[in-house]
Amino acid sequence: MATRAKQSFPPIAQDTLWLIFRVSIGAFMITHGVGKLLKLFGDEPIKFMDFMGIGPTASLALVVFAEFFCAILLILGLFTRIAAAMIAITMAVASFYALSDDPFSDRETPLLYLVACLAIIAIGAGNWSVDRLIRGKS
Repeated sequence: MATRAKQSFPPIAQDTLWLIFRVSIGAFMITHGVGKLLKLFGDEPIKFMDFMGIGPTASLALVVFAEFFCAILLILGLFTRIAAAMIAITMAVASFYALSDDPFSDRETPLLYLVACLAIIAIGAGNWSVDRLIRGKS
């Protein structure tokens, strides 16, 4: 029985796919954060969940920080693991606290973002990122 040579994925393809993945997750997340950002700075009274008793305004501000500003950091690949961790925490709170009584179909999107961010935390920003430029070649 002949053995097959293990084929590896070319590094440039890996870097390209990881860039597409990281930027896509960040860009998709921004679409959720923009509405909340407008709500935070809008004229209407803020009605939002009060996580851990910090108040609806502070809770909304933390979500805006994660879903909008950390998503921008994810796209840039700047402080990537920290930004992904902030988004992951926000998605965990959304899935297991804010939407805990809702059907799975309502919790599916935040769970997918949570898993994607866990992958980004584990792997990092990749070679095509500001993080890589800062740390230089290693």
